[in-house]
Amino acid sequence: MMNLALRDIRYNLGRFCLTTAGISLLLIVVMGMGGIYRGLIQEATLIIDRSGADIWVVQRDTKGPFAEVSKIPRNMEYRIAAVTGVRSAEPFISHAVQRDHRGRVLRLTIQGLPDSGAWLPVIRGRALQAGHYEMLADKSAKLPLGTRLKLGKDTYRVVGITDRMNSPSGDSMVFVSLNDALAIQNDTPPEALRGERNARLRRFDRMAYGSTSVDHRETLVSESERPAALPGQQISAVLVKVRPGFDPAEVLRKLRTLPDISAYTSDDERQIMLSGFVARSRRQLLLFRTILITVSTVVMTLIIYTLTLDKLHDIAMLKLIGARNRVIVGMILQQALLIGVLAFGIARFFGQWVYPYFPRRVVLVPFDLLLLFGIVIGISVLASVAGVMKAMRTDAGEVLS
Repeated sequence: MMNLALRDIRYNLGRFCLTTAGISLLLIVVMGMGGIYRGLIQEATLIIDRSGADIWVVQRDTKGPFAEVSKIPRNMEYRIAAVTGVRSAEPFISHAVQRDHRGRVLRLTIQGLPDSGAWLPVIRGRALQAGHYEMLADKSAKLPLGTRLKLGKDTYRVVGITDRMNSPSGDSMVFVSLNDALAIQNDTPPEALRGERNARLRRFDRMAYGSTSVDHRETLVSESERPAALPGQQISAVLVKVRPGFDPAEVLRKLRTLPDISAYTSDDERQIMLSGFVARSRRQLLLFRTILITVSTVVMTLIIYTLTLDKLHDIAMLKLIGARNRVIVGMILQQALLIGVLAFGIARFFGQWVYPYFPRRVVLVPFDLLLLFGIVIGISVLASVAGVMKAMRTDAGEVLS
């Protein structure tokens, strides 16, 4: 049967090759979408996994610092460090910036490091050594070593290149010292500072100091008249590590009694990301994959059916000389399986050269590849059904006519 199928393929070699190439192109995209989804999961949980924190402390009633904006006072780390069972409490800063750099738009996620960043995957250069004006940049930002980039009022020099460090939104991460990250985050134009200062002075001028007829207590609590509070430095979160021998659940319970914060375990923080940002992208990618798989099935079905129509005379001859139906069915099924298997192999081979050029990270895992291979085999069998049904309805007497 295989010899018969190969002979028929050689007879229709051009159509067979074009069909295989077309299906392989579709499978490259389908395979890539699955890899993009896995890449989204890695990017969404990258900092959560690498930080090693047991508990994340964020602004009260928020799901920060990644799913939404979180702002807590800079001195919160000292309050948390005083809680029994806390080994360390490190401030965490993360915010996105967008700049024009050498004729291109550069979008970066700034991460503040409380240390030198030696734990980061630095592939070129070195970790941070100076307390200011040094920066580690991911290679996807395309900022070579020695590049100088102005962020806020200061200029920073790239001293190290990291690998595969992207934010959940796909932006390249850059790492600076904690104080530098605060300076970049709190950078305010001089005009805005002057406007805020003048507004404060006008509020003070309206307050009737020295008048015995004015209730100053009401003035100070009035939202429209009281002087605005001077904002202190704010961070995105505090990363808490629990002392050995202490129950993390008990430390978490103590932290949640503080009235101005919310506390989550690393598993909670990971689930927040996967159930929000990643879940919506997953549904969208699944829809596109379903559409492409459906298109692949239709294309293969039409091609196999057309190839069957072209050899109806040969099928009738086989029936006339006594060939069993399983021989004819096997020939058609084997052709469909060859198209599917070869298309999958071509897609897998060329995909490793194509995926690095995708705008998002593509991560292929063996389970996804095996699952897709099984789907391709199912598509091949399903595509051969129409051709088999047409072949079975062919009468042996047609060869005599």
